[in-house]
Amino acid sequence: MKPSQVLNYIIFSVFFVASNIVFAQITPGIYFSETANTVHELKVAENYLIHTVYEKEPAKFIKTTGGFYETKDGLLTVSLEFNSDFEHDKLTELKVLFDTKDEQLTLKMESPLVFKLEVNNEQALDGQWLFGTRGPDRGQKRRGEANARKTLKFLQGGRFQWIAYDTEGMAFKGTGGGSYSAQDGIYTENIQFFSRDNSRVGASLEFNYEIKGDDWHHTGKNSKGEPMYEIWGKRN
Repeated sequence: MKPSQVLNYIIFSVFFVASNIVFAQITPGIYFSETANTVHELKVAENYLIHTVYEKEPAKFIKTTGGFYETKDGLLTVSLEFNSDFEHDKLTELKVLFDTKDEQLTLKMESPLVFKLEVNNEQALDGQWLFGTRGPDRGQKRRGEANARKTLKFLQGGRFQWIAYDTEGMAFKGTGGGSYSAQDGIYTENIQFFSRDNSRVGASLEFNYEIKGDDWHHTGKNSKGEPMYEIWGKRN
């Protein structure tokens, strides 16, 4: 190899490595890391992520955290909107070194977690939704983004999770989630974790849905068999 070729090779190699470090991003999607009976589920959107930990048999909710994130130079920084362990750890921000390779994501925590990116199972209701009001829509005031008290539904790739929380004081109210499907106006939830009552795991709930503008009209019967009508607004 000629000296000029060697120099060009070195410059290219340095540029390639530096580019990987500076521009390393986390591919949006659903990630899982399972160790024995414990499941770590990571839902990643363009600027928001949720990390939830639960056990399968017997079903047991462990914890969940979530918020807006950014990545830079291999460091993941999450400004938490909710933290189910806040009363114990007082964390409002997470900083974790990470690495990506092919379809794997490694979070370099005290015990490194290796996540695998799942195949995207895109559904009609994918997105982030904030509870607005009880229906029907008669122009009543909605809770919305400005209200510190929030209930978020995060739907992505066939997975769903709702989280009730208050951004003032980081008060966590509850969460539940699992897999979901949305087709031909029918929305079905299959519960795989539920913070308030582990016995709810395994249940399937079916509702009707209709999208009107940026609103999701969610109707059917609640777990007590009572009629319900909720309106959720798309979070931008």
